[in-house]
Amino acid sequence: MSLNNNIKQQITESMQTQQLVLDEVGEYIECAAQQIVNALLADKKILSCGNAASVSNVQYFTSIMINRYERVRPSLPAISLVNDVQMITSIANTQHYDDVFSKQLRALGQAEDVLLIFSVEGSALNLVKLINAAHEKQITVILLLGENETTLPTLLHEADVCVSVPSQSAQRIHEAHLLIIHCLCDLVDSQLFGNQLV
Repeated sequence: MSLNNNIKQQITESMQTQQLVLDEVGEYIECAAQQIVNALLADKKILSCGNAASVSNVQYFTSIMINRYERVRPSLPAISLVNDVQMITSIANTQHYDDVFSKQLRALGQAEDVLLIFSVEGSALNLVKLINAAHEKQITVILLLGENETTLPTLLHEADVCVSVPSQSAQRIHEAHLLIIHCLCDLVDSQLFGNQLV
């Protein structure tokens, strides 16, 4: 296969996955955006986390919420649970790595906040513990994952939202998660600040 064919294959697979996202999970993206909007209107905040490569999506989402998406607008309250390396290594060293997110959530989270979780590589125990901690604090959970993830969705409550990308490829799932971030931020901005870009 030529290098150009490799490029075409990567782009074609990405486009096909994004079309499946549009066809199969659009309504769940809308539900997730509404949960975020409801929390923000109630003066609550959005916490987010993920493991490995998902960390970049977490940081990107948080930066958009606090800074801006496509318009100048007030900062929106968002906290990333992946940014503080000292915190994470301290908890991992003195407690256990499985507690690195749940311990932060118990300190920072409040009832009616929203927790946004990115997961690509399968059910990590630190995410299982995090979801359980969120439910203990009456925090709504939004899961962004791929179809290879089967454990985390079983932990969700009725008010939670699961947005599952119809793919088993980690690369395609990451790409789709980035697109979903853009959809969420656009929906949040348009509902809170109207459709006109500034």
